[in-house]
Amino acid sequence: WIVEDGCGNEKVCEYEFVVKDCKAPTVVCINGLSVNIMPTDMVVLWASDFLQYTEDNCTPEEQIKVGIRRKGAGTGFPTNPDGSPQTSVMFTCADLGTQFVELWAEDKAGNADYCETYVIVQDNAGNCTNSNVTVAGELKTEMQEGLEAGDVELNGSHPALPPVSMFEISDAGGFYMFPNALPIAADYTLTPMKDDDHLNGVSTFDLVLINKHILGIEAFDSPYKIIAADANNSKSVTTFDIAEIRKLILGIYTELPNNTSWRFVDRGFTFPTPDNPFAPAFPETKSVADVQANQINDDFVAMKIGDVNNTAEANNFMSVDDRTNSTLLFDVTDRSVARGEAFDVHFKADQFAQGYQFTLNLKGLEVLDIVPGEGLSSANFAVFTEVLTTSFDAAPGTSAPAEFTLRLRAKTSGNLRNMMNVSSSVTKAEAYSPGNERQSVALRFNGKEVRGVEFEVYQNQPNPWINRTVIGFHLPEADDVTLTVFDESGRQLYRQVGDFGKGHNAFTLDKELVNTTGLLYYQVSTSTESVTMKMIQTK
Repeated sequence: WIVEDGCGNEKVCEYEFVVKDCKAPTVVCINGLSVNIMPTDMVVLWASDFLQYTEDNCTPEEQIKVGIRRKGAGTGFPTNPDGSPQTSVMFTCADLGTQFVELWAEDKAGNADYCETYVIVQDNAGNCTNSNVTVAGELKTEMQEGLEAGDVELNGSHPALPPVSMFEISDAGGFYMFPNALPIAADYTLTPMKDDDHLNGVSTFDLVLINKHILGIEAFDSPYKIIAADANNSKSVTTFDIAEIRKLILGIYTELPNNTSWRFVDRGFTFPTPDNPFAPAFPETKSVADVQANQINDDFVAMKIGDVNNTAEANNFMSVDDRTNSTLLFDVTDRSVARGEAFDVHFKADQFAQGYQFTLNLKGLEVLDIVPGEGLSSANFAVFTEVLTTSFDAAPGTSAPAEFTLRLRAKTSGNLRNMMNVSSSVTKAEAYSPGNERQSVALRFNGKEVRGVEFEVYQNQPNPWINRTVIGFHLPEADDVTLTVFDESGRQLYRQVGDFGKGHNAFTLDKELVNTTGLLYYQVSTSTESVTMKMIQTK
């Protein structure tokens, strides 16, 4: 406020105030539903099933959180243990009749309100009179991501009946179910398993974190990460695990020789000593004796071996953010080489990085020797035909940029800048700054010309495949990309077009989309380039 008298004298009074949204959103329920119990002796309903509409004075409708719970089962906005909204409720044969629920809405300011409605749970098909019990549960990561395509084995026994042995595969949410699988009073054991795509979520940054854990600089904050770090299945975490994971990253291994890709722990198990989850041995199966009712919460925690920063893609709905804000450059002196000539090429990073990994394509060049720089050894490299891979994690406390020398022989004449380039074809190209930011990797010739990863198409994973496979590719710039799948005769089976950003991307291909088996060809095309590769669909 400003007050002024007739002589021009002023007095100013300031008052601070805060504008707050204190009004809860409006939420309107559908006035009752009726539903039938499924053959699995249960039914799941979602918040959206009961929602007529919701609105708020400040928060847009699409940003209003909606949750649901049974009436009287809690207070405030309903959430899951990880803090996410509880969006579904389950009813079983024990809930036949009218059941009341609370449908909640919460705005961005945290204001929440609810309406109350009901559902009539019916059993018109007589599913609740079945004498067998259903066994079901979830395979989920520590971060509550459902593990897709996990194999779950059920083995049951009954004193008066033949044994039961069944297999089920978890869906994209990690859910699995054996409907009406066991007679009353049976005993059973569940064993989850998944052993494919060992490199999923594994990078040199995991080695950086494992090394810090071993040295006591930054210990893992959960027993699940410690189990994931035990790559050689020795019931401990040591530098031998780092060596095994590095061989996987470098392409020396296609799978860990002494471990499966995923491990599992009964979610109901409490680790007596969380910083040593191997003593006693954690339960990787779950056994139940004398079952008397449906078992619908036989859940397991899934751990991707080698992945200690939770970057593995557990299901098809997850995607990895491949964006980078900076680039680790390796300076190289360009020169012309003659066929048969042996020569040295020195590589030096332009800055310190906690670690890096990449594939180096060597077109027309043969590796004769590797001269590692300080902190590196021959274990940081792998050599294949016209390809070299490297993975390096710096020792804590060091700060010097990495450097190494390759002794090469030219199999053809040319200029180095046209004969070598960074690639992700075997080992994905990426680096890690001191601030834990992911960087891209590129070569810089004579301090001027920078060449990073070019357009690349990778072998589908898994291959051969049965239900689903992923076709990865790298774009140097954003572009429209087309995937086309052909059979051996050249007949087009499937085509998909998408708009993709710079960096690593992928198409997911389901068996229903191609509807055939045997040798197939897939072609990935941009506006300027195209690559065709083979794959095998087995069933």
